[in-house]
Amino acid sequence: MPVKALRTPDARFADLSGWPYQPRYVEGLPGYDGLRLHYVDEGPKDAAVTFLCIHGEPSWAYLFRKMIPVFTAAGHRAIAVDMFGFGRSDKPVDDTVYTYHFHRNALLAFVEKLDLKNICLVVQDWGGVLGLTLPMAAPQRYSRLLVMNTGLPGGEEAPAGFAMWRAFNRSQPDLNVGELMKRATPILSAAEMAAYDAPFPDQAYKGGVRRFPELVMLKEQGAADLTPLSKEGVETSLAARKFWKEDWKGESFMAIGMQDPVLGPPSMQFLRSFIKNCPPPMEVAEAGHFVQEWGAPIAKAALTQFKLG
Repeated sequence: MPVKALRTPDARFADLSGWPYQPRYVEGLPGYDGLRLHYVDEGPKDAAVTFLCIHGEPSWAYLFRKMIPVFTAAGHRAIAVDMFGFGRSDKPVDDTVYTYHFHRNALLAFVEKLDLKNICLVVQDWGGVLGLTLPMAAPQRYSRLLVMNTGLPGGEEAPAGFAMWRAFNRSQPDLNVGELMKRATPILSAAEMAAYDAPFPDQAYKGGVRRFPELVMLKEQGAADLTPLSKEGVETSLAARKFWKEDWKGESFMAIGMQDPVLGPPSMQFLRSFIKNCPPPMEVAEAGHFVQEWGAPIAKAALTQFKLG
């Protein structure tokens, strides 16, 4: 049975600040009948390297607007995809539709549908929680990693910063996304805040936003076990840790927004411990969780390290 979903009106995305890119869509992904997934696709389609950018909570492809032009100016292809529930992708109205594997399987199907190869995976937040599990399913497609403020949770107890975020999100069923982004990223203009609000005309569109923190594979503080929702991705996440530690053959670049209270330096150093041959990270002193807002110098540094600039 097709999933009932909302589609944000196109007018909400008209003339967004710093976002000149044309929308593209895929429909009919296996298991996602009737749902339309949005992405932008810039640069030469026959480029040797494709930078696949995957956002997290509660953002969308717009978060990569400062990185995409750096990649394309160097002659590469840059794709930024919106997960279901976010950006210009369709938004199921039933919160229970949003599960770990609902999101992960859609990303796997998207990569297969576009037949992407020689991928540099560019991830942050949930883009990494999910995206870092993709290469083990098709390692021949991936050659490089650019990773920022994310993790591969494996059932540990939630640190205080994340516990506070999850509790806050539960108290905000109609979360003001633009205001949240501004608090985490004080450099945002009013127009940029509006762009982050654009996908969500009202509370009915925010099921994906409400749901993501509940899916993170971390125990409540003091709890003996994970909740059924947060348990779903543990096995896959632990398998991905093993892949990155033992089987990853590509190059890696890590950047850390040092002001992030949730997925900052301690979390990123833990992640680095199981990414094979990951060099010391680029530390962005003034950046917070949404480190892509300082993305241009990060993208340039990654291209230099990868000898792709």
